[in-house]
This record gives sequence, structure tokens and C-alpha cells, in this order.
Amino acid sequence: MAEADELGIDVSRIAVAGASAGGALAAAVALMSRDRGVHVPAFQLLLYPVTDDRMITPSMISFVDIQGWNRRNSEFMWAHYLGERTGGDVSPYAAPARACDLRGLPSAYVMTVDYDALRDEGINYAQSLLQAGVPVELHHYPETFHGFDTVATSEVSRCARREHYKVLCHALQPRQSGSTGYNPAANHGKSQVVNGR
Repeated sequence: MAEADELGIDVSRIAVAGASAGGALAAAVALMSRDRGVHVPAFQLLLYPVTDDRMITPSMISFVDIQGWNRRNSEFMWAHYLGERTGGDVSPYAAPARACDLRGLPSAYVMTVDYDALRDEGINYAQSLLQAGVPVELHHYPETFHGFDTVATSEVSRCARREHYKVLCHALQPRQSGSTGYNPAANHGKSQVVNGR
């Protein structure tokens, strides 16, 4: 950020984005930027994000060994990611659902899918952002699985990717004077919580 002007970067048009564990890292960057007083990203795009090391949601309990992402994968991932801190005092920069205060974070688009142990923690994180006054669009794709949007030949995958591009383009377009940033309702004309294919 310190060299943004020299490099011709408009810091008001920077987003963080990530899928799965990358969603946790993107959310952590937003949290850390706010907490350290550096320029907060304009937007966060979180696709079936990992947010909670406690693994207590209904989807995490139900999807123990389904194909794709399941509880066993999560247990393995958290053990490697947290090491000795597993089951202990975990930083919200590692597990964003642990954050006590989500106020002042950038607007967000959160995508969740049906057959995914991470489903409910993504929904919960989106709701927590919303309750903290953060503009959020939560898009749940029914009858899909973790990573479905990477299947190049699937129409629902192409639809999801188009939506991601559209949301990012809208969130990062140059702002008019007095604009407050991304507005989910203006993007699609839908409510903040949508369910689509």
C-alpha cells in the first residue's frame, strides 16, 4: 500500500478473494487490515469459506465422510494448520468465526453449497457480518458440492463463475463522490440472502 501511488494502484479498488481455506485467508486479511489500521480492502469474495476450527455446525457433524469436503478433511486440515493450538485459544486471523467484532469490515459476497461440511459455517459467518452492519450477499447453491464451480463443463459452474465476475466488477468499479461502496441489492436487485442455481 505504501507504494500504491508510485505503482498507479487505486487502493479504493482492492478486493480480497478466496475459496475454501483461501476464504479463511481472505477474511483474515480483511480483519487484520481493519485491526492494524491499514487500508481495508474494498470488498471480500468468500467462496465456501473455512471459518471455524471448532467444527460444531450441523453440516460439519452430518458430513463426516461424503465425497468432496467432509469433516475428516477438516480435522486433518486444522491439525496441520493450527498445530499445538488445535482445540485451544485460536486467533480470529486463523479462524475468522472466532472474531468478536466484525464491524467496519468490507462488504462481502459469500457463496455456500449443499454437500459440504463447510456449508453452515459459511452461512453463519455471512449472518454474523450482516448482524455487524456489513453489507453481505449470501448465495447458496443447492444440490452442489465443494469445488463445483471448477467443473468447466457444468452450466451451474459457469453460472456461478459469471456471478463472481459480475460481483467483483460491480464492487470494484470507480466510485462516485459520496458512494459508500458495494451494495448487494444494487448488484442483483435481490434480497441479501438468495438461493439459486
